Amino acid sequence: MSLARLAALHGVATSYSPAPGRTVRASDAAVTAALAALGVDAGSPDALRDAQARAESRLLPPTVVAAADGRMPSWAPTLPAGSRIALCREGDDRFAPWNPGTPTAPGVHRLRVTAPDGRAAEVHLVVAPSRAPQPPERTHGLLVQLYSLLSQHSWGMGDLADLADLASWSARTHGTGFLQVNPLHAAVPAGPDGGTDPSPYRPSSRRFPDPVHLRIEDIPEYAYVPARTRDAARLRESVLDKGELIDRDAVWALKREALEAVHQVPLSPGRRAAYCDFLAAQGTALEDHATWYALAERYGPDRHTWPTALQDPRSPETAAARRELMDRVDFHCRLAWLTDGQLAAAQRAAREAGMPIGLVHDLAVGVHPGGADAWAQRDVFAQGMSVGAPPDAFNARGQDWGLPPWRPDRLAETGYAPFRELLRGLMRHAGAVRIDHVMGLFRLWWIPEGQAPTEGTYVHYDAEAMLAVLVLEASRAGAYVIGEDLGTVEPGVRETLGEHGVLGTSVLWFERAYGPEGDGRPVPADDWRTDCVATATTHDLPSTAARLTGDDVRLRRRLGLSTASPDEAAAEVGEWLTLFARLGLLRDGHDEEEEIRAVHRFLLRTPARMIGVWLPDLVGDRRPQNLPGTWTEYPNWRLPVADPTGRPVTLEELAASPRAHALLRELWDGSVPLTGPPGARRA
Repeated sequence: MSLARLAALHGVATSYSPAPGRTVRASDAAVTAALAALGVDAGSPDALRDAQARAESRLLPPTVVAAADGRMPSWAPTLPAGSRIALCREGDDRFAPWNPGTPTAPGVHRLRVTAPDGRAAEVHLVVAPSRAPQPPERTHGLLVQLYSLLSQHSWGMGDLADLADLASWSARTHGTGFLQVNPLHAAVPAGPDGGTDPSPYRPSSRRFPDPVHLRIEDIPEYAYVPARTRDAARLRESVLDKGELIDRDAVWALKREALEAVHQVPLSPGRRAAYCDFLAAQGTALEDHATWYALAERYGPDRHTWPTALQDPRSPETAAARRELMDRVDFHCRLAWLTDGQLAAAQRAAREAGMPIGLVHDLAVGVHPGGADAWAQRDVFAQGMSVGAPPDAFNARGQDWGLPPWRPDRLAETGYAPFRELLRGLMRHAGAVRIDHVMGLFRLWWIPEGQAPTEGTYVHYDAEAMLAVLVLEASRAGAYVIGEDLGTVEPGVRETLGEHGVLGTSVLWFERAYGPEGDGRPVPADDWRTDCVATATTHDLPSTAARLTGDDVRLRRRLGLSTASPDEAAAEVGEWLTLFARLGLLRDGHDEEEEIRAVHRFLLRTPARMIGVWLPDLVGDRRPQNLPGTWTEYPNWRLPVADPTGRPVTLEELAASPRAHALLRELWDGSVPLTGPPGARRA
């Protein structure tokens, strides 16, 4: 009997490795706190003994996995000899004898096991294909933060009609195959003491999109609003002409005013029927989501300040409040429906323009602790815990992301229903999904409330089950899956993801041959992995122009975020440019624009299935959209796409830009199918 043994039985780590060859022991307090958040009492020897006995006596975990092709699952040989196994298929209530080596239809079934000694268990069985769908051929596309892409028709920030327009233009003119967007999840509304958190990676809900992205004029009922708002042009011009930051709260205030008026317009019979179908399909999840927003209007956006009875989404008091606020609940349900419809229209525009993939939606790693998801699914979230990262070579203090983690035990008990519903919603109108911090499918760093990130520990998830659910939903939706697997990655994780058909993410500047046998030099293009999205940067990194010019180093030094030498950074960039020149990718007498094209010519030399271009790189923008480690020091998530001087560039200007056309022409002319010979040009 030991704390370490009990922790291992529940997936709680007692140590971690911040660097190869170095192991740090997690404190007993951190381990005990993580176990407590999982409902496991380890506070005394008797409690330890009882908890260990319960964990070791179970026949099977609450959810197990089997391959659709009938391969013998890993759990089957662990059952006592002579155990009887019966299966109840998805959508059925009848159990029938089942052999684990039998091919079975994909889905989430129920499994009943009876051992000879009388022990019995009824668990969920996830049956999934072995791999997620794969892109049929190589393609290139754009990576865009939607809010930053303003057109002459948007209301102060980019919207879903702008996204559809970008897709149609880029696909028809330059053969792009996909648009990867930032998370469009619903945000926590602004409270009385402050504005909305502009980060798309700390949403109120990952299950439903944010109506701030709506193009109001595209809502049919808006044509019948008696007095339409006239202030949209003012918001747009404040960003484009006056150089002001994107003000999400001001945009939402104006759109909400219009949407309140739209809500008073009766739906036509056909539109009403479509809305009712949406309500029926989304069920309790949408009702909970809309109820939270209705309650937030009355009591504020922090659910922890609400009356105690309303903390429980299933309490009688909450049911009574929902009835009292039914018109507001309907309003927020209607917004979800309208946003879903415009998302569908954007994906339809992308596919009709010839994109083989279309929209690539981004799944944030977690949600705001006071938001809609944490309220509606409070039993699935670990109370008193926050997700972050342990101390490492880049951050000696570790990181606290302020996101409550899912409890792996509760996920398993539900057959991973919250994860399945989340994926199903995200994949409704997507050709692919990017999973931020995909390593979170394997483990997350849990930090007890009130403690420093150094006082946390890793809690493991059942990666086999998480990946089976991911592959199952991706296969049902016909969607591809991309994992953001940058930074410190546990050994074997990338290989496991690859086996399940999850594409990785490779960023040019990080592709260096480190390790015992490496010398730190750039990895040759031929040695890059095939199953990945290859790109020059991401939303958390400098634009390519900023890195090439050294603007990124100067910015970080000015804000006190780095003491790195500009000369050292220039030497690293120079090493890449020398390689490009040696390969004939960089012309003599080159300027910054030519260097950016050379970067992407090199990406085309790799075997990567997908080549992603950071949209601001098309016009030479030198400002990062997000500067990790800053809050008020830098306007994260509030900058429009701009030219090298910082002047905002509209979608219309971008589409007419010779610089943008030149870079995209390189990509379309240089892209080749994966089966094609090096240097072959696309017809």
